[in-house]
Amino acid sequence: MQDPTSTTPDAPRLKPLLGLPAAIALNMGQMCGAGPFITIPAMVAVMGGPQACLGWLLGALLALCDGLVWAELGAALPGSGGTYVYLREAFGKRTGTLLPFLFVWTAMLFIPMTMATGVIGFVQYTHWLWPGMTPMQGHLLGLALIWLTVAALWRNTGSIGRLGIVLWAIMLASVGCLIVASLTHFDAARAFTLPPGAFHLGGAAFWLGLAGSLTIGTYDYLGYNTTAYIAAELKNPGRTLPASIIYSILGMFVVYFTMQVGMLGVVDWHRMLDTSSAAYNSIASVVLAETWGNTAARIVTVLILIACAASVFAGVLGGSRVPYEAARDGVFFRAFAGLHPRLGFPTWGLLAMGVLTSLGFAVGRATSLTTLIQLLTTVMILVQSIAQIAALFALRRQRPALQRPYRMWLYPVPALIALAGWSYIYVSSNANAPGAYPIQWSLAWLLLGSVAHLLWSRAHGLRTEHA
Repeated sequence: MQDPTSTTPDAPRLKPLLGLPAAIALNMGQMCGAGPFITIPAMVAVMGGPQACLGWLLGALLALCDGLVWAELGAALPGSGGTYVYLREAFGKRTGTLLPFLFVWTAMLFIPMTMATGVIGFVQYTHWLWPGMTPMQGHLLGLALIWLTVAALWRNTGSIGRLGIVLWAIMLASVGCLIVASLTHFDAARAFTLPPGAFHLGGAAFWLGLAGSLTIGTYDYLGYNTTAYIAAELKNPGRTLPASIIYSILGMFVVYFTMQVGMLGVVDWHRMLDTSSAAYNSIASVVLAETWGNTAARIVTVLILIACAASVFAGVLGGSRVPYEAARDGVFFRAFAGLHPRLGFPTWGLLAMGVLTSLGFAVGRATSLTTLIQLLTTVMILVQSIAQIAALFALRRQRPALQRPYRMWLYPVPALIALAGWSYIYVSSNANAPGAYPIQWSLAWLLLGSVAHLLWSRAHGLRTEHA
């Protein structure tokens, strides 16, 4: 029977062509995207006022603590696919291929679905420039963005890095304009007028609202781990990967928090509660129109659309690498281990991300964005966030001699904070998405994945437990 940690040494491998600037650009490009431009009103709504800024603070803390988990694991085990490699190395001898398989099984759902929310944001902001756009035109526009992204990624890794830096610069220009516009027309009284009982800690409403705000904030920070998925393509990953994660999180915290406060100082937060209003659906464009005028709003909205496209670009790039290492190990379809003969990227992984993101976009257009984010985050927490924190502890204990170019600061405190944060989001998810039952769906998905793994193991002769 096949050893799940086996590889084929003479098979073509991904080439390390990306340096630190490209790594930071790809991380921050995916982190920004459509996220903050479409979720700031949703965060205000779940918290019921400007106290929603807590979501960005706590989200940054959780992202940084979790980012240090990724940094240590990724620097020590810089393979393609990120969590797959960590679970394989930490638990492969105990659980065989089950946990690594469950991650790939789930990642092939939540990564394209997360990218689909970015495409939805792109279409949503296009309405500002094209008010008469019909639902069918919006659907075709979203599909066009997805497949143009696939075409843009159909190139060697070095070229992707240079393109990622260009898109990152445009993203910074878009958020920079928005921040300057809001801060130069800032009304402190408007921004910091809190509703009665905003910080009433004794009631369940505050804690449930905080969990919902933290979930949305965490969703917006997601992307700091993009370089972990493509670690095999980084130059000097032991230094580049941790630096790209930490700098990206700190940089985006400054951007997000300043944007949130600035917008609250321009647009009365009560206007953000109306889901049918422009302030809810295109808050950035509303801020620009009310500060610099409609012409400036149109110009910067175009930059925001490019930022949305940059996020999809980075996300599809990272997602396309997830099944590569698993396929090389025989834990996933062998076709995903193949590389383009001339350009050297995983051909079937990229095409699969295009197809699955297209399907996710169609599903996302038929449901609410907040519910979709809740469902995606809940599934991800079990098989990635909590699982790899356990992998960090297991590897520290089982393999103390493992070369670790980066070791977590203040270990194990950040890992325990991350574990507490992810657990809080998970147990609160049903209350924050009433009627959607994200906990039950996440468990059902893992059960279905376990059955799929059993069938796969029998068909391919893989061991399901330690021999």
